[in-house]
Amino acid sequence: MSLFLSKLLPLFVYPLGLSCLLLLAALVAVWRYPRATAALTLTALMLLVVGGNGWFAARAIRSLEHTYPVVDLPAADAIVVLGGATRSPDAPRPWVEVSEAGDRVLYAAKLYREGKAPVVILAGGRIRWRGGSGSEADDMAELMLPMGVPRSAIIEEPDSLNTYENARNVKGILEREGLGRVLLVTSAFHMPRSMAIFRKQAIDAVPAPTDFLIADDFFAASNQTGAGAILSLVPSAENLAVTTKAIKEYIGAIVYRLRGWL
Repeated sequence: MSLFLSKLLPLFVYPLGLSCLLLLAALVAVWRYPRATAALTLTALMLLVVGGNGWFAARAIRSLEHTYPVVDLPAADAIVVLGGATRSPDAPRPWVEVSEAGDRVLYAAKLYREGKAPVVILAGGRIRWRGGSGSEADDMAELMLPMGVPRSAIIEEPDSLNTYENARNVKGILEREGLGRVLLVTSAFHMPRSMAIFRKQAIDAVPAPTDFLIADDFFAASNQTGAGAILSLVPSAENLAVTTKAIKEYIGAIVYRLRGWL
C-alpha cells in the first residue's frame, strides 16, 4: 500500500469520515429507500454523538495512555524522540511551532538536562504533499538548542515517514554509534505501538511517555458537579479528535502486525 493510501483510507473508518460516507449514502437513497435513509442518518448521528462524547473519548485514549505509566527512568545511552510534534517555520510563522504533541520535545530536553543520556536522537522526516519544508528532525533540533541541548549532543534522523521507519532508521544509528539502551520519548497514547515496533527491531528501549491527554482526576472532576457531567456528555470536535487518535492507534497496531512490523 502506498503512503498516500495508508493515510487516505483510514479517514473513512474514523467517526467523522465514516459519518460523511453514511450521510452521502443516505442522500443517494432518500427518494427510493426512505427506511434505509433513516437508518443511515441515525447511524451517522450516533457515530458523531458517541465519538464526540467526553466520557467515551477519555476512556478510549486512557486505554492506551495507561499501558506504560510514568516511572523513574534509568540512565541510558541516548534519548530517542519521535516526530509528529512540530510545524515547519514557513511564512507567516516566525519560527518552528509545536503541535499538541510538542511535549515530546520539551520532555526530551528536560531528560537530557537531568543527565539521563548524553545523546538525543531526533527521528522524523516530513511528508511533502502535506506541506512544509525541511524535516521534523530539523524542527526539533531548532527547538532544543535554546533549551540547553548542544548541537554536539544531537543526532538527526530526517528520512522516516512512519513509526516503523523511525525504529528501523534509529537502529542503524545506534549500531553505527555503538549505542545501547535508549529512552523512547513519544506521546503516551502512541507509546504501546512504538514500544512494540522498537522491540521488534531488537532495540533496548525504555518507555518515557509524555503528552498525556487525560489526567488521572478527569473522571472525578467531571463527577463533582452536574454541569461537568453534562458538558462531558455533549459531543464536541475536541472529543471527536481524541476518539479518532485512539482509533488510529488501534488500527495502526492491527495493520503493523499484519505487515510483521510488531
